[in-house]
Amino acid sequence: MRVAVVGGYGVFGERLCRLLARDGHEVIVCGRDSDKAAALAAEIGGQSQQFDLTGDLAPLFAAKPDAVVDAAGPYQAYGDDPYRLARAAIMARALYLDLSDDAAFTAGIATLDDAAKQAGVFALSGASSTPGLSSAVAAELAQGVERVERIETAILPGNRAPRGRAVMVSILEQVGAPLTLTRGGLTSARGWSGRKVFDLGEGLRRSGYLIGSPETALFPKYFNARSSVFRAGLELGAMNAGLAALSLLRRWRLIGDPVRLLRPLRFLAGLMRPFGTDRGGMVVELAGRAEGRGVLRRWRLIAGAGEGPFIPAVVARAILRAPEKIAPGARPCLAPLPLAALEDAMSDLAVTTARDESRDAPLFQRVLGPGWARLPEAVREGHEVWDRRAFTGRARIDRGGGLAARLIAALFRFPSASEDAPVRVTMERRGEGEKWTRVFVGKTFTSRLKPAGRDRVFERFGPFCFELKLPMENGALRFVVRRGWLLGVPFPARLLPVSISEEREAEGRFHFDVALHAPLGLGLIVRYRGRLRDAG
Repeated sequence: MRVAVVGGYGVFGERLCRLLARDGHEVIVCGRDSDKAAALAAEIGGQSQQFDLTGDLAPLFAAKPDAVVDAAGPYQAYGDDPYRLARAAIMARALYLDLSDDAAFTAGIATLDDAAKQAGVFALSGASSTPGLSSAVAAELAQGVERVERIETAILPGNRAPRGRAVMVSILEQVGAPLTLTRGGLTSARGWSGRKVFDLGEGLRRSGYLIGSPETALFPKYFNARSSVFRAGLELGAMNAGLAALSLLRRWRLIGDPVRLLRPLRFLAGLMRPFGTDRGGMVVELAGRAEGRGVLRRWRLIAGAGEGPFIPAVVARAILRAPEKIAPGARPCLAPLPLAALEDAMSDLAVTTARDESRDAPLFQRVLGPGWARLPEAVREGHEVWDRRAFTGRARIDRGGGLAARLIAALFRFPSASEDAPVRVTMERRGEGEKWTRVFVGKTFTSRLKPAGRDRVFERFGPFCFELKLPMENGALRFVVRRGWLLGVPFPARLLPVSISEEREAEGRFHFDVALHAPLGLGLIVRYRGRLRDAG
């Protein structure tokens, strides 16, 4: 097959050209710098062509390529006619692929679907690590899963991997910028926040940070997943911390668009190049229910010997090995081929992959054990927190009038009294536990829960920590304070607050009634009762 690769001497384009030449394709290396294109073409036994995406496209198609791959980018900067090259390829009845990692660009190619079908060719956007490879992995992990609760993808390159300008621009544009994510409903975050540590195996642990990607936009609908998040991270902690600091500065409006700092940041990144390793990795995790039980399935990839930059080229390589298996049309590159075909396309690289599966379940299911099945359906659904859930509702709030009660309520930021207050509750999974954020009439108070044994959880409010027993009584789940600590120092039993709190189902809805009384008989601190519904 005759394949033209635009941006063919770039970081990922060069690797794709090498793989295609290795497979016996006739490769045309295209780019604005004719010397660089010619040098690579001579090395791999291909041809070269000087080509500018913003200029005349006719010379490219005069070479009559069977397929065109756009490996240039940054795709989000393609201007008012971003699919100019894809449209021209379709008109020439050439297959089209690109390595886009931009969500809007990848999704938008579907506007060319009718034209591609009429021409009898395919045009796939995102034929790269994301979403081409990650979606194929997710599709494999989802087999036999009745309900996909969460998909999480992370790409974590080694520090010595080359850094293309397009990739750096893509990251910097998002650092500190607002992101819209699907996590149990739509929510927002800031680019390069939400640090999480991933264990890739073989002694490789890396930090990843939230960032936008095609997965976050496309996976919730494609896999009917309640949550989908994507993280990226660098190997060196100092570089991750620097980007996290830029994220905060942008959020606080102390700096503008970090892309303005591209030149000095590329210089600094170059100075750091000798540090770290040439090993990078990728992780895809999928959590859900299979055969009636919760499962967490994980696929991990480690690329060594500096071959990580080949991974974004693997999907295009696999597709061009078997183009007859791809139906005509223009669409995002989602699970284009079975995972086995993509893994075969990296079998000649210094890459290892592994899969594992373990049991998983929401916090309350884990601590309640067999008691979980006895919960009313609405209460059980209210604690199905695999990643993040948000609920809204109304509540009546009563406050105690005593001095001690008022002081305690102020310390814990409990809400003011109200006959009918709007309520929003967010439950977010954090490791083995959960973070609960409650908002009553604009006033927020937060706590963190983690397992404390069978039928028990610890709940922490700042320096205070309480052990709560969770008995089932009269069809309701109760919360009973058993022990407490302040900065790790145990409370005397007589100084513990008294909790008369429960969750129950009424008229098919989740209802709560939380009453906290001060110790030593000093009266009510706060009571809030009402109902919630899923805000997703």
